[in-house]
Amino acid sequence: MPAQTSPAAPTVAVIGGGQLARMMAQPAVALGVPLRLLAEAEGVSAAQVIGDHVVGDYRDLDVLRDVVRGCGVVTFDHEHVPTGHLHALESDGLAVRPGPEALVHAQDKAVMRERLSALGMPCPRHAVVASIADVEAFGFPAVLKTTRGGYDGKGVWVVRAAADCADAFSAAERTGVAILAEELVDFRRELSALVARSPSGQAAAYPVVASTQVDGVCREVVAPAPDLDPALAATAQHVALTIAGELDVTGILAVELFETTDGRVLVNELAMRPHNTGHWTQDGAVTSQFENHLRAVLDLPLGSPAPRAPWTVMVNILGGPEDTGRLYDGYPHALARDPHLRVHLYGKALRPGRKVGHVNAYGEDLDDCLERARHAAAWFRGDLGDESE
Repeated sequence: MPAQTSPAAPTVAVIGGGQLARMMAQPAVALGVPLRLLAEAEGVSAAQVIGDHVVGDYRDLDVLRDVVRGCGVVTFDHEHVPTGHLHALESDGLAVRPGPEALVHAQDKAVMRERLSALGMPCPRHAVVASIADVEAFGFPAVLKTTRGGYDGKGVWVVRAAADCADAFSAAERTGVAILAEELVDFRRELSALVARSPSGQAAAYPVVASTQVDGVCREVVAPAPDLDPALAATAQHVALTIAGELDVTGILAVELFETTDGRVLVNELAMRPHNTGHWTQDGAVTSQFENHLRAVLDLPLGSPAPRAPWTVMVNILGGPEDTGRLYDGYPHALARDPHLRVHLYGKALRPGRKVGHVNAYGEDLDDCLERARHAAAWFRGDLGDESE
């Protein structure tokens, strides 16, 4: 009797064609899971590697419905799909993961702050403000944020006097979004607690990492965070797991945190998708964030988040002037110098400050990993001379 063939794996629809969707492709191939992509333009990062893709506007419900037709589940490269559209897809019978009731907490900072405060999660002092007078009543110094749409330092202003507030409220008037005021936290460094959670409630927590931000953009990540008190690390993981459970998150949840100078953690931001602070997991963990995200949205058993080496350092490659960036031409030097280096390029055109790739270095010695990763990223950026070492 011929062997029975197993049914085809469900197709996962991914909304958004950036590098996060691109990096889902490799584990999807290994798992035998087909992906279908809604890309914002031809030739964007993920469209270069996911053959089944459609170009269209994620803000158009008809486009969304066409893309997800026949798929088993839909997930996201970004958090900008209108909440009402996601409810409509759920009403059509599609599994939306993370669901709109969870995702709104990553889309709207005011909603996020209100819910996390109600859950007793540690947050900075905050308030929605409608005028400069409201900010003065809140108190300076403060951080003003657009409640929707900001990322990588955009839509964020540090204000120390009333005169500093004009740009924030001009942006609010122009976009029609509210402004959230938060205390300017006195922090030692920024941490990130990354967890994966499936619809059945299984969860896995990665080691807490330290991230370095420059002008609001992640520059490098060290896993695990050096010299982090084990009790504080456990608190950070508990906060992330609690948020994932209480908000019913499916997939990867990144909780960005401040480690305060007095030894606490405060929640800064949430992301419900693979996250820059989890890129180290591609080479430094047993199961990458991208594979665990796919496993989670398909409700498959999660993989181990354990690290493969004592230290992993991820450094982003940011675009510099086009005449100095090396990218592919940087391979001969970078790979010959460090055969253990792992390089991930996104297929993006170079623009100053744009994330165009990252490097991972792992090993037994943190200083060695830092030097290797920083050197390689600087070489690809074109920040170093042509001499070889």
